[in-house]
Amino acid sequence: MNLRSCLLAPWLLVLMCGAAFGQPATADKPAVESVRPGINDNYLDPDLNPEEWVKRFEVESREVFRARRQIAKICRLEPGQRVADIGAGTGLFTMIFAEQVGPRGRVFAVDIVPKFIERIDLIAKRKGLLQVEARVVGDRDRRMPMSDVDCVFVCDVYHHFEFPTITNHALLRLLKPGGRLIVVDFERIEGQSREFVLGHVRAGKATFREEIEQAGFEFVREHEPAGLEENYCLEFRRPPKQADKP
Repeated sequence: MNLRSCLLAPWLLVLMCGAAFGQPATADKPAVESVRPGINDNYLDPDLNPEEWVKRFEVESREVFRARRQIAKICRLEPGQRVADIGAGTGLFTMIFAEQVGPRGRVFAVDIVPKFIERIDLIAKRKGLLQVEARVVGDRDRRMPMSDVDCVFVCDVYHHFEFPTITNHALLRLLKPGGRLIVVDFERIEGQSREFVLGHVRAGKATFREEIEQAGFEFVREHEPAGLEENYCLEFRRPPKQADKP
């Protein structure tokens, strides 16, 4: 997850709708192909302490933390809507979304890290946020354990998708027709981006956009929320008349 840091890629435990890893690729079941082996190893430590990651993710020195409210507004969530926070990490945006959709809405917090999900679930219960549902999902799951959401949110996590072809197809199915996908990630520009970004992020904005569109998403526009300099924000949508394949 920064991941920007919130992560999501080798999403551990393959929950739900079993992914048939050994089956041949089809249009509906793309081939399993890692684009960055080991990108999520730091998050797979069974002794991971989520509070240590809070100190990294939820600090003023992190750009997306400072601009979190402006970024959340781009999702245009309304009371009663359903949103999926993919690579929810420590729950930074999950809790903001819970406020926006209210008790009649639904927030699905998804991550590959069980301890992040445990933390989110604990905080939601303490705050009485019954609209929050936190789940561990595997990075090669072809279907998500939820559906018909109005918005999918991926912040500083896309570059942690180890299997973007599979994940992007799963996210498309997760959305209702016309639903929005918001992607925030690092600008990766040779000669301009800092060394960390060049070494950590596998590709630039154009490549990520192409991957997402190849999965069936339509590009809507690029947003420029106040406070973002090192990150960009892209909006896509699932075509309004597009239906799931059987």
